[in-house]
Amino acid sequence: MDQQAKKTVLRQFTYGLYAVTAAHEGERGVFTANWLSQASFDPPLVMVSVEIESSTLPLIRAGGRFVVCPFAAGQTELAGSLGRPKRRAGDKFATLDLATITTDTGDPALADALGYVVCRVISETPAGDSVVLIGEVIEARVLTDGEPLTMRAAGFRHAG
Repeated sequence: MDQQAKKTVLRQFTYGLYAVTAAHEGERGVFTANWLSQASFDPPLVMVSVEIESSTLPLIRAGGRFVVCPFAAGQTELAGSLGRPKRRAGDKFATLDLATITTDTGDPALADALGYVVCRVISETPAGDSVVLIGEVIEARVLTDGEPLTMRAAGFRHAG
């Protein structure tokens, strides 16, 4: 395989940036995701790739849900901060003084996001250094109007 061609083409894929949250028994987790997409209209399904090493993954598994909060166009710094692993960043909710709202299901959502969807996990598939979770959308709320943040606009680059 031409490694440079692989990197070039994979970097041309378009990605949005999202905060993904989860909670279980009083513990909360949050991270920045970019490998995320709607997978079905009926029922409404979302798929997200989560690194196996993510400290939020055990919370998603234990609680059976995750929350997707699209970042607004001006939230590049927040997206970068939430992309740091918990082992280096500590409790990101406290450290970053994140304003949250509680969803109807009791999960945290970022109050400053464009909105959120709560997803009930219906399947998990191994995917290299990650797992792909498919979740059915069980709750949705618009918080504000605005343009969503993308990888390209944020200046972030995936290794490809």
